[in-house]
Amino acid sequence: MKKTSMFSWYRTGTAQERRTFWACFAGWTLDTFDAQVFSFLVPALMAVWHIDKGQAGMLGTAALLASAIGGWIAGVLSDRLGRVRVLIFTVAWFTLFSIVAGFTHQFGQLLVVRIFQGLGFGGEWAVGATLMAEVIRPEHRGRAVGLVQSGFSIGWGLASVVTTAILAWFPQALSWRVALWFTVLPAVIALLVSRKLEEPEIFRRRVKTASSAEKATFMSIFRKDVLRRTVLASLLVVGFQSSSYAIINWLPTLLVQVRHLAPQQIVVTMLIMTGGAFVGFLGHAWLCDRIGRRPTLLLSSVAAWILTVCYTLVPLNPTLLALMGFPVGFFVNGMFAAVGPYLTELFPTEIRTTCMAFSYNMGKSVGALAVTAVGVVSAYFTLSQSIGFFCLVGYALSVFALMLLPETRGARLDAVEGNGASGAAADPAALAESSR
Repeated sequence: MKKTSMFSWYRTGTAQERRTFWACFAGWTLDTFDAQVFSFLVPALMAVWHIDKGQAGMLGTAALLASAIGGWIAGVLSDRLGRVRVLIFTVAWFTLFSIVAGFTHQFGQLLVVRIFQGLGFGGEWAVGATLMAEVIRPEHRGRAVGLVQSGFSIGWGLASVVTTAILAWFPQALSWRVALWFTVLPAVIALLVSRKLEEPEIFRRRVKTASSAEKATFMSIFRKDVLRRTVLASLLVVGFQSSSYAIINWLPTLLVQVRHLAPQQIVVTMLIMTGGAFVGFLGHAWLCDRIGRRPTLLLSSVAAWILTVCYTLVPLNPTLLALMGFPVGFFVNGMFAAVGPYLTELFPTEIRTTCMAFSYNMGKSVGALAVTAVGVVSAYFTLSQSIGFFCLVGYALSVFALMLLPETRGARLDAVEGNGASGAAADPAALAESSR
């Protein structure tokens, strides 16, 4: 009987699987930490530089839009040069520009630096998810890749604690700079963990046998055998990310300006939501291996929308608001544990990261327009109403995409292959059956 507990794959895993897990986990934690630190700094920046919500939204959206380009570039490089070296490069890149951001002195300068930051943010997720998926055994992929995604909650929690502490200890005009400079410390840890990584065997074999026509290019996403899935995967992530960004990026502002919470209450509320997200990542990682990727994501989409509307629109006292953050974090963030393994199983090895990175980051970038849109629309409606509306549209779009995509649980990645420009991609659903 197969072991299906959440951590059985780690206990029985090889040294390479474990090293790869910790490197990918550290990279994603740092990526999230760097990205979320900025969201906690928005109220301080608005006060120090006298910028409005629309401009604040632009700063958030700039990095996310740039991540589409950065992710696409990193995806192609990863498929051609290797997962490991590109993973290390992306971590070093966005850390460098996080530090540079702390030296900016006006809105225009910070906007440009945020764009360069985004180029690095876009590459890390897809490369790390692909690396973990190609190393781990098929029956454990959902749990292993999903657990890597749980680094989001750790990075988010660290960002809330570290940023709140820095904002409390330093003058407002200096505090946001110190918070950005602090990101160098976790970056050093992530880079040290990644030193002894090896390329997956499936990738090394593919590099040796692939013809020049099969090597990844920027146009690989338009191959006839993968185009439909690329479009649908992008729509899937557009929905999830627009909903997630609408609440996560504006949550600190919502808690301060709408819910009128004190700094200590905000920390408690954010930590409870972060705890819910961490448990949600574990739960979704286990569930997507148990019942499948599509059912898990469909159920979570409905639950996330209902909870988000209640959290933003229903009058709640600080205690109830904090407690409700747990299920909100569980579904809104936790569902991404199933997205990683799902996308890795939709595309063939020679262009896997290229298609994954494009789908995820294009979806993320278009979805990121919700960050700016919420700020703009909140000038005519309340911030709570704006967040609720964009969450509704986003989750509805994701459900639509899921209805047209196949189930992929248990797919053998070396068997998920396209048939050239005129063929159809192999069906992972069928492969899943043959691999059990």
